[in-house]
Amino acid sequence: MALGTLSRKTLTELGRNGGNFGGFVRGLRTVSLPDLPYDYGALEPAISAEIMQLHHQKHHQTYITNYNKALEQLDEAMAKGDASTVVKLQSAIKFNGGGHINHSIFWNNLAPVREGGGEPPKASLGWAIDSQFGSLESLVKKINTDGAALQGSGWVDPLVTKGTGLVPLLGIDVWEHAYYLQYKNVRPDYLSNIWKVINWKYATEMYEKESC
Repeated sequence: MALGTLSRKTLTELGRNGGNFGGFVRGLRTVSLPDLPYDYGALEPAISAEIMQLHHQKHHQTYITNYNKALEQLDEAMAKGDASTVVKLQSAIKFNGGGHINHSIFWNNLAPVREGGGEPPKASLGWAIDSQFGSLESLVKKINTDGAALQGSGWVDPLVTKGTGLVPLLGIDVWEHAYYLQYKNVRPDYLSNIWKVINWKYATEMYEKESC
């Protein structure tokens, strides 16, 4: 299965349903903050415990709070037949829902060194990266370059499968809340160090699942 990167795309945009808001609304459910699969300090020194706690408990939680609030407002608007409000809520639902999805994947994209964080991808994903990008080093260089050059904030170059659909394997958060307390305005240092705790095992499992 081929791989690719999507510069400056969020997972929200991957989930758009061709403008069919009726299909978009169906099946939406409130969400809750997922537990991290490791302690806040487990990624040190690459990412500090303070950043991880704030990022998870405050920033991710804010996306969830705003998403759930927008869903409540959506239910009320639909019950009243208020089409104008229903349309206006699309943006908040997509933005905050996308933020929740992005972060939920991001936590799984990271792992402590003692649990395999930073170990290069092997087997099928390793071969696919070599085939598509030349080498893992070339992929890392591309993502680091694009991430450092990204104006403002966002998510840099999600690595995705390119089969019947686009399935995210890896994404790096370059919003300032993900690194500023530790790295200040030196984003390239953050990008360089985060590879020490990237969970390629998770990305490989997702890739192989989609390749079946």
